[in-house]
Amino acid sequence: MTMRIGIFASAQDLDGLVDGARGAADDGFAGYWVPQIFGFDAMAVAGVIGREVPGIEIGTSVVPTFPRHPMVMAQQALTANALAGGRFTLGIGLSHQIVVESMWGYSYGKPLRHMREYLSALIPLVRGESASVSGQDLTCHGALSISGVPTPPVLVAALGPRMLELAGTVADGTITWMTGPKTLASHIVPSITAAAAAAGRPAPRIGAGLPVCVTDDIEATRARANELFAIYRDLPSYRAMLDREGVDGPADVAIVGREDDVEHGIQACSDAGVTDFAAVEFGADPDETARTRALLKSLL
Repeated sequence: MTMRIGIFASAQDLDGLVDGARGAADDGFAGYWVPQIFGFDAMAVAGVIGREVPGIEIGTSVVPTFPRHPMVMAQQALTANALAGGRFTLGIGLSHQIVVESMWGYSYGKPLRHMREYLSALIPLVRGESASVSGQDLTCHGALSISGVPTPPVLVAALGPRMLELAGTVADGTITWMTGPKTLASHIVPSITAAAAAAGRPAPRIGAGLPVCVTDDIEATRARANELFAIYRDLPSYRAMLDREGVDGPADVAIVGREDDVEHGIQACSDAGVTDFAAVEFGADPDETARTRALLKSLL
């Protein structure tokens, strides 16, 4: 399997996050992906992990753009990449209307315009260049004095056609979540790949995160997936991807079953064109957890 396989962080405490990354690195996984939800700051955690754990890519999946000016985002990303010795990947995204408007008080009225203006400032800044943007949503003029740090790859969480086109045109790829292999193959991969080719850019990285569990109790585990990941059934962007897949909820895209079943499900993502798979391990007990990790390791 040529697809890179990584682990999506699940620990809630800092030591657990570092230990999880160390375990993933020792097991030979390609990447360790840190979420930005309502816990620790993902880029700060990535910097700590990068300093403590050698030999593995550390990425964010994903940092919302609205609360951070692109100059601040670039500053943090370059700092994390310095701490990680050039092994940091910046994954960014819009978040969701309910969060952006109800919790943060920003307008979500023009998300594509926001991301286009944001990237027009962020990309030059992480390259060590000056940014000059006077947009309708943001202003950014200036540069950062951070030398000797490689440019981190920038991946944009993109699901809609126009956002995928934007990501393929100016960023290094995309990260998806709760998106099944049929939708990856028919929509995500061809859309962003065509946009990158039209812009004369290299083939994009295409990340896919999905819940994974090796188990003998398939029915109960699928029910648990629907409970654990219930929020993603109704958030509009993920709901649209589930509808494209022709399924009802998270249980239907979670990769669940015995070893052969799970291997087949992960292979389907690779066949769809995914370059970077992030496994969200959700075993219900130590046996399921160990079997899931062993299966994932066997695919490296």
